[in-house]
Amino acid sequence: MARLRLPVLLILVALVTITPFAVMVLVAFAPPGGKTLPGAFNLARATWENFSDVLGSADIMRWVFNSLVYSVVSVVLILLFASMAGYAFAKKKFPGREILFWSFLATLMVPFQATLIPYYILVSEMGGVDTYWGMIVPTLANSQAVFLMRQFISGLPDELFEAAKIDGASEWRIYVTVVVPLIRPVLATLGVFVFLWHWNDFLWPLVIGQSGEMRTLTVGLATLEGENVPINQIMAGATITVIPCLLVFGLLQRYLTDSIATTGLKS
Repeated sequence: MARLRLPVLLILVALVTITPFAVMVLVAFAPPGGKTLPGAFNLARATWENFSDVLGSADIMRWVFNSLVYSVVSVVLILLFASMAGYAFAKKKFPGREILFWSFLATLMVPFQATLIPYYILVSEMGGVDTYWGMIVPTLANSQAVFLMRQFISGLPDELFEAAKIDGASEWRIYVTVVVPLIRPVLATLGVFVFLWHWNDFLWPLVIGQSGEMRTLTVGLATLEGENVPINQIMAGATITVIPCLLVFGLLQRYLTDSIATTGLKS
């Protein structure tokens, strides 16, 4: 019985976690206009009609495109800037390094809602409302990403960087040929997190994307509720939003495992 405690606990936690997702999928496949629960549990009546209706009636493909642009571009730029900043904070020595790092890290304690209005005023004054860059740029200074990169790069052997300098490598070449290959596991891990943060982001895209053409998928699905769209179609749209997240996790799962396996390894 003692050995079964942990597996049973994990199974219970897994059931609690997966139940809302399972109900969402079942309701998405339930007949349109029919009962959601418990009628959705009748798999014999499952249909694809809700998916075809939501894809045909709403601008969901435009919302998917906006979400992909917002998420993918943000992931690439955040990983680039965070890895460069993490390398500088971890391996470079310059005046005020620690003060600058901890001041930058202190921004994590400021809730985003407190900076929402200043962000909007700045972006609005620069003409960034209803634009992709206005949606993406304010999210690039990611303190948590810089912190994770700095901690990971700090554990890399200093001898590698010293050997590269002796061979005459420039700082940019050291970053590209030494740092980036060694931090691929943490890049993949952080990339998954950043993608999920931006793909599921609601507040900032809602504020900055004021026209229907600039809505992301999360904002667009929220507007469907105010248009008296059947709950089956809303759940079908929500199911579609989960697919890219599962694909990203599946593609990068090996790197996530490598990141966990190499945690704590030193020179």
